[in-house]
Amino acid sequence: MKTLKFSFVSLVNFFLYFFLQDIYNLKAMLPQKHGEETMMSNLNEAIERDDREEEKDSGSHSSLKNLLWHGGSAYDAWFSCASNQVAQVLLTLPTSFAQLGMLSGIIFQVFYGLLGSWTAYLISILYMEYRSRIEKENVSFKNHVIQWFEVLDGLLGPYWKAIGLAFNCTFLLFGSVIQLIACASNIYLINDHLDKRTWTYIFGACCATTVFIPSFHNYRIWSFLGLGMTTYTAWYMTIGAIVHGQVENVTHTGPKKMVLYFTGATNILYTFGGHAVTVEIMHAMWKPQKFKYIYLFATLYVFTLTLPSAIAVYWAFGDQLLDHSNAFSLLPRSGWRDTGVILMLIHQFITFGFACTPLYFVWEKVIGMHDTKSICLRALARLPVVIPIWFLAIIFPFFGPINSSVGALLVSFTVYIIPASAHMLTYRSASARQNAAEKLPIFIPNWTIMYVVNAFVVLWVLVVGFGFGGWASMSNFIKQVDTFGLFAKCYQCPSKVPPSNHTLHH
Repeated sequence: MKTLKFSFVSLVNFFLYFFLQDIYNLKAMLPQKHGEETMMSNLNEAIERDDREEEKDSGSHSSLKNLLWHGGSAYDAWFSCASNQVAQVLLTLPTSFAQLGMLSGIIFQVFYGLLGSWTAYLISILYMEYRSRIEKENVSFKNHVIQWFEVLDGLLGPYWKAIGLAFNCTFLLFGSVIQLIACASNIYLINDHLDKRTWTYIFGACCATTVFIPSFHNYRIWSFLGLGMTTYTAWYMTIGAIVHGQVENVTHTGPKKMVLYFTGATNILYTFGGHAVTVEIMHAMWKPQKFKYIYLFATLYVFTLTLPSAIAVYWAFGDQLLDHSNAFSLLPRSGWRDTGVILMLIHQFITFGFACTPLYFVWEKVIGMHDTKSICLRALARLPVVIPIWFLAIIFPFFGPINSSVGALLVSFTVYIIPASAHMLTYRSASARQNAAEKLPIFIPNWTIMYVVNAFVVLWVLVVGFGFGGWASMSNFIKQVDTFGLFAKCYQCPSKVPPSNHTLHH
């Protein structure tokens, strides 16, 4: 089975590589206007210049270290995108299916997956536009990582910079909090001698070691391992649920309340919202212009993990999932399940690093440490970022409700509304459209259709994602706080019944 999974991942990467090469070569063969040709030529030369400088700096390192540590290919970007999309949310999707019903669950997964791929494409276009403009000034990014708020600042001004910075940082902050909560929730299934709050203390200290990973260049081996771990977990959940079979008197009621329905839909909106690190992943590539379709291929692979596992677990356990936001808690304990728990713990450590690294960059820029080459000094400077994350995970230990709340209030803007709106405003003038660094994709015939698609994204997510989703998620979140209180010692832990006197006598 492991060989089969590895072969499938290899096949996907093989296809991805040659498809991207074909797209890139095709674009090079197409006739272009002189202005666009000159601009893209200058951009490519500048990127290649930075690449040569990086390669020169790393030339003294061993080839093995470069193989495992220093990545910037299309493969690395694909692994990073796919690995970053599926982490702890894999365990909450069956609950979303219980809230939505089987059909709605499948439809929302496919719809939001494609919608997320589209806005990731828009972000990549805006990144290339910003970089093409700034490269004209012969600016080198050798010791500087471009981030989303800087792209917005360069294209639309300081107000958009502030909006992008606020939403992105808040989203990444709570995304990191979710990873810590998930770590405690998972490890408790293996070892319940310590309560979940204590496990949160422990894993907070473990995840703090991500301060030593300099940038997304250095996530090559971690991304590869992370995707392998979620692949195992997803297929264990699928096969384990089918082998277990349906529980006695299983019910599949489907949507019973609007609150639950839109809470589940918003959790799926969050699933395909890994865009908060898209610009950083692009910037880590040797050829960022190749990123355009990588997120789509990553999403297609993620569908092979999320759809079968959510369908199978919901089929087996039905409405029981409404009270169990972590699917692991319903699957019977076995060596296979414990392996999945351990692998997910390691992957959540990796995902914590993915979410925190952009925050580290922002903090470094604020305190003037971003250009520092010493890993130890940068690690020391980054530690204050981890402390509030650790604290929030202890205050709000609610595994499922936080996912939906973050999806409705933060992901809806960060991932969908802001990129689509920024793209429309960036190319609102005829001259901007004519001199765009990247032309329209083949399947969009003109700019009118482009604006219609982007306007639909903004309106749909604003009304359904932020409006209904925000109302439902916050209602559910407040209910959890009222029921269990803040600083819950062990959220959704089964009560331990003390042994009876009869048992003690024996």
